[in-house]
Amino acid sequence: MESYSSGSKLIRNLVILGDFVLLNMLMLAFLQFFPEIVPRTIKDTPRFDFFFANLSLAVAEFFFHTIIHERRVSFDQIAVRALKMVLTHAAIFFILSRMYGENGGYFRFILIYTPIMYLLVLASRIIELFFLSRYRQMGGNTRSVLFVGSDPANKMLYEEFMSDPSTGYLVKGYFSNQEIENAPSGLEYIGSLDDFDEICRNDTQPNNKIDELFCCLSHDESERISKIMQYCDKNVIRFYYVPRMQGNLRLNLIPERFGTMTLFTNYDEPLTKIGNRFLKRAFDIVFSLVVCLILLPFIPIIALIIKMQSPGPIFFVQKRTGMNGQEFDCYKFRSMHVNKDADIQQATLDDPRKFPFGNFMRKTNLDEFPQFFNVLIGNMSVVGPRPHMLKHTEIYSELIDKYMVRHFSKPGITGWAQVSGFRGETKELWQMEERIKRDIWYIENWSFWLDLRIIGKTFWSIIKPDKNAY
Repeated sequence: MESYSSGSKLIRNLVILGDFVLLNMLMLAFLQFFPEIVPRTIKDTPRFDFFFANLSLAVAEFFFHTIIHERRVSFDQIAVRALKMVLTHAAIFFILSRMYGENGGYFRFILIYTPIMYLLVLASRIIELFFLSRYRQMGGNTRSVLFVGSDPANKMLYEEFMSDPSTGYLVKGYFSNQEIENAPSGLEYIGSLDDFDEICRNDTQPNNKIDELFCCLSHDESERISKIMQYCDKNVIRFYYVPRMQGNLRLNLIPERFGTMTLFTNYDEPLTKIGNRFLKRAFDIVFSLVVCLILLPFIPIIALIIKMQSPGPIFFVQKRTGMNGQEFDCYKFRSMHVNKDADIQQATLDDPRKFPFGNFMRKTNLDEFPQFFNVLIGNMSVVGPRPHMLKHTEIYSELIDKYMVRHFSKPGITGWAQVSGFRGETKELWQMEERIKRDIWYIENWSFWLDLRIIGKTFWSIIKPDKNAY
C-alpha cells in the first residue's frame, strides 16, 4: 500500500511541477515574442509578476491539483479539473497584478493568456496520460486485486479492468466455493471460501500483498462478509462490495442520504440536479437558435428538391415517445415517398420508399435538422436517447428489460448510442439491447463535456457518413 501511495503521490507531484514549468515558459514567451501584449509593469518589473503568477498557480493547484494519477477517472474529468485550476490561477493572478501595477492592459493580457495556458495544460495532460499508461503497462504503479465470490458480476469487473491495461490493475485471482462460469483464462481460481476464511483467521496475505479486494457474496453470507471487511481493515486493504447480478441484469446501486440513513437507488441521474438541467436547457436553446438561423435560408431550396422528387408534404411529422413516456410530434424533412408503413417499419439499406435526395439527407443527418424546432419547443434536447416510434416502444418495452428507463431523459437529435456504432436499422434484438444499454449509460453519466463530445462525433459523421446511416 505504501509503495503504491508513494508512487501515485510522486506522479501527482511531477505533473504539478510540469504545470509550473509550463507557466514560466509561457510568461517568458510572452515577454520575448509578444511584448506588445504584455502590460508595461510586467516588462519593467517582471520578477514581481513572475512571483504573482507562481503564487496564484500554487493556490490553484492546492484547490484543483491534478487527478491524472487516479485510476477510475475519465479524460473529461481531467479536462474539467484543469479548466477550474487554470481559471482560478488566472483570476488570482489578475487581481494580484492589478493591485500592484499602476498601468492598464492587464485585462486584455489575461484574456489572451488564459486560453493559451489552458490549451498548454490540456496538451500536457494528454502527453502525461500517454506516458503514465505506458509506465503502468510495463508494470509500474500497479494495484494488486483479489476477488471473492463466483457471481458473474466479478467476471464483468475483471473484464472491465483488463479492457484498459493502462489502469495498472493486477488481478491475483478469486476465492469461491465454485468456479465462475466461462471465466476468462487470466482469472485464476485460487481456492474455496473456507480457504480464504483460513487466511483471514491466520491474518496472512494470499499471493503476496493485496491492495484492493472486491467481494460479491450473497447478503446471506453477512457474517463472512463482516469478517472479510475486518481482515481488510487490519491489513490496510481497500474493501469493495460488488452488487450481484440479478439474472442477466447488473444491479447498480448508488448511495443517497435520507435523513441520517444511507439508502440505495439503482440509477444516478445527474440531470435531476437543477443546475445541470439549467445548463443543458440553456445550451439547447442557444445552440438550436444558431442552427435554425443558419438553416432558414436553405429550407426553400430543400423544400423545392423534395417536391421535385416526391409529391407530398415537406416535413414528416410522426408521433414519438418522449420524456416520462409522453407522446410528442417529432419533425423531420421527409426523406421517403408517402407510404402506409411509415409509422411501423424502419428504413432499410435499399428501401424502395426512399427517393434519391431523401437518401442523401438520411446519410448526412440533414433530415433531422427540423428537430431543432422540437428542441426550442422543449420536448427534445440536442443530445439524448433517440426517440422511437410508438410501435417500437410498444414492442421493445415487452422484450427488453429496462427499455423504458431511457425515457427518464428528454430524447435527443443525436445520442451516445448513435455515435458509438448503434445507429440505424436494428435487424436483431441484441442490437436494440446494446442501444438501450448505451442510452441508460448516457443518462447515468451525463456531463456537459460528454454532450460536446457527442455533438463533435455527430458533425464528423456528416463529413464522413456512418455506414449504418440509411
